[in-house]
This record gives sequence, structure tokens and C-alpha cells, in this order.
Amino acid sequence: MTLFTWIDLVYLLAVIGFILALKGLGSPKFARQGNLLGAAAATLAIAMTFAIPSVRHAGGRLILMVVAMVIGALIAVPAARRVKMTAMPQMVAIFNGVGGGAAALVSLDAFLILTQYDASVGKPAVYRIVEVILGVLIGCVSLSGSAIAFVKLQELITGRPITYPGQQVINAIVGLAIVGLAIATILTANVALLVAMAVLSLVLGVIFVLPIGGADVPVLISLLNSFTGLAVAASGFSLGNNLLIVAGTLVGASGILLTRMMSKAMGRSLANVLFSAFGSVVTAAGGADGSADSRPVRAGTPEDIGVLMAYARKVVIIPGYGLAVAQAQHIARELADLLMERGVEVFYAIHPVAGRMPGHMNVLLAEANVPYDELKEMDEANPEMPTADVALVVGANDTVNPAANNTPGSPIYGMPIVHADQAKAIVFLKRSMRPGFAGIDNELLFDPKTTMLFGDAKDTLSKLVAAVKSA
Repeated sequence: MTLFTWIDLVYLLAVIGFILALKGLGSPKFARQGNLLGAAAATLAIAMTFAIPSVRHAGGRLILMVVAMVIGALIAVPAARRVKMTAMPQMVAIFNGVGGGAAALVSLDAFLILTQYDASVGKPAVYRIVEVILGVLIGCVSLSGSAIAFVKLQELITGRPITYPGQQVINAIVGLAIVGLAIATILTANVALLVAMAVLSLVLGVIFVLPIGGADVPVLISLLNSFTGLAVAASGFSLGNNLLIVAGTLVGASGILLTRMMSKAMGRSLANVLFSAFGSVVTAAGGADGSADSRPVRAGTPEDIGVLMAYARKVVIIPGYGLAVAQAQHIARELADLLMERGVEVFYAIHPVAGRMPGHMNVLLAEANVPYDELKEMDEANPEMPTADVALVVGANDTVNPAANNTPGSPIYGMPIVHADQAKAIVFLKRSMRPGFAGIDNELLFDPKTTMLFGDAKDTLSKLVAAVKSA
């Protein structure tokens, strides 16, 4: 067999590894193995790429490739090892953006080769130019859009939707300008026009993401991940590299499927998520003290709640982003273990969009070594809620808000929720009465069955652990 046949066979093996990795990532039980398999397949593919004659004999450019890879590894490995789980969503966003930017640069470089170094063959074929345009357009949108998602998640700017007068008109003008430049580039094969289109694509990514609020960031991250995959596939066509085409298509397809699933989990269409500026107006009646409503709520003490939970038969823990912010996953696991030692049945009810990215809660609890069989997705957990003696809500808000079921006209009406309101007793751990990302009051806080425990989730859970021990 020729060298290129061996290269294609190794690429095929890597693709199989990618597919099996995606299969593993679909289950918390096998996610770690799936991640390692995907990394191994990518390493194998990269190593085999250096066997391609044009790469192996690239001279000084080969040295630049190796230097770039070393620099990238020196940045990425320490960053990935040191990142807190609460900051994982923004790391995923920025790493995803870097991938889109790399794909755009590859497409630009391919276009330079087509138009400058291959000028003797005349104007490139239209389909080759279209491949480049798609790679540049999608990659640049992914780069700048992911950068804005990063600064929103990092709270360098407000997480609420940012809107401005004439927003839709400006978006339309930028979009039409990009289409015009793309058509002009196809007709003329002019590098300057492609660069101008790339700049406007970066602008489009910014204005596309700014109006999307924090509550919709999980869907946004998934969609941008899909964009990066499509950009990589387009650059693969430009380079004639089958591995990039297949790998990019896998990422693009899985990303868009996850985006649709996340939108469905929120009870909203993808168009509504992207273009409704959800959460831009706080509809809660927040007062000067930061409370969302003047109605009284029942507040309890950790000692009272500890006794309630210690003598319960079934306790459901419903985690949200507040648990992640407080880094309370380890103490939550300690509380669950303590209750199970007393014969209490305990499990975690996981909403699909709890946290700031798909699977955020699963990863967070896995870090605390919570057994996989104690994690139940919303559809599996809800039928058991009426038999639960206590629903312990830790830092969640919108994902347990009954307004999604019984308040037509509410921004979250129709969104599937964890039915904490069906439990015999509800314990709500919250810093204050402020609304969540949706900006609306949560009627569950005023339910006669609800007891509020105000304060930092980690501190409050620690007090609950002590209370259960002494019960």
C-alpha cells in the first residue's frame, strides 16, 4: 500500500475513535473514557499528518508548526488543569472560539494559495471560493461570538441581554453587506474583499451574541460549538483533508442536535432563544432591599431542617448554578451520604439547562464523586417528586419555577421544569429573594410548603450536615 493509503486508514481509525468518543460522552458513566478516547484519536491523527510529504518536507514552516503546537500546549494544559468548575463554561466558550478562529485562518491561507501562488491556473473554481467563504464566515462568527459569551460568563460585562435602538436594522445591514462581499469575492477572487468580509463576520458574531441573556447561554455555547465544527469542515474541503471534513461534520451535527434538545428542554424555539432578548427586562417587583416581593416567606433554621431531613424517607436534591458558584458540590455529596447512612433514599434531580452549559451539573457532581446512579435527569426524576418528603433546592431558581406550568404570558411559560412543588416539603437554599436569570418572581418561594434558608450554599449545607449529625 502507498503512504497515502496508510494515512487514510489511520484517519479512518481516528474518525471511528471520534464517533465512539461522542457515544461515550452521551453518558456520565462513560464520559471520562469517551473524552480520553477522543483525545487519543486526535493525537493519532495529528501525528499521522506529519507523515504527509508536503508537511514532512516543509522546512522552516514545519518548525513553525511545532513551535505553535508547543506554545498552544503550554497555554492550554495549565489553563485546563487550574480552571475552577464554576469557570468551565467560559473556558469551553473561549476554547471553542479559538477553534473557529483557527478554521477561519486556515481558509484564508487556502485562499491566498489559490489566488496568489497558483495564479498561473487562472481564477479558482467557484466551489473552491465558496468553501473558503463558508470557512471564513462561520469561523469568524464563532470566534467573536464565543469571545462575547466568555466575557458575559466571566461577568466582565452584564449577563443580561444588551440591546440598543436600531439593533435589527444594524444586524440586517451587516448581514446584507456580508452577502454582498461574498458574492463579489466569488466573482472577482479578490483577497481584500474576503478580508473585509472576515472583519464584518467578526462584527456579526458580536452583535449576534450581545442580545442573548445569561439564561440562554447553555444553548448559545452549544450552537457556537456547532458553528466551529462547520467551519472546520469547510476548511477541510479547502485543504482536501477528509479527516477535517468528517471531524468537523461530527462536531457540527452533534452541536446542532444538542442545541435543539436544549431549546426543547427550555420549552422554546431556537429562534426565540436567539432573537427574543430573553431576560432583558426584570419583571420582578424588586424592592430597595433586593427582595423580589413584599409577601412574607417562611424562613427556617438549619437545625430544624436538619431534623426534617434526617427523619425523611426520600430526599431529592435539585442543584443549580448557585451550587456551582458556592463550590458546594462536595458538601452536598457529604450531606447526601450522611442521609443515606441513616436509611434515607437520596437522589439528584438534574434539569437539562441547570448551570451555564450543557451537562454542567453532571460534571460538577462528578467532580465530587457522586455516583452516577444517584443522578436522575428531569424526565426520570419528576414522576418521583410526589413521593419525596423533602425537595432540597440548592441554587436553582427558574428551573423549578411553577410559573412555567401555570402562568400563561410568563417568559418561561411552557418550559419543562423539575416539579419541586409536588414534594411534601420544599427547602430552598438561596442568597436572597432576587429573581433568577429570567428576571421573574418564583411563586415556589411563597408556597406554604416552602422553607427558606438564606445564605451561601456551601455554608448553609455545612450547617445542615452538622444538624443531621446531631439529629
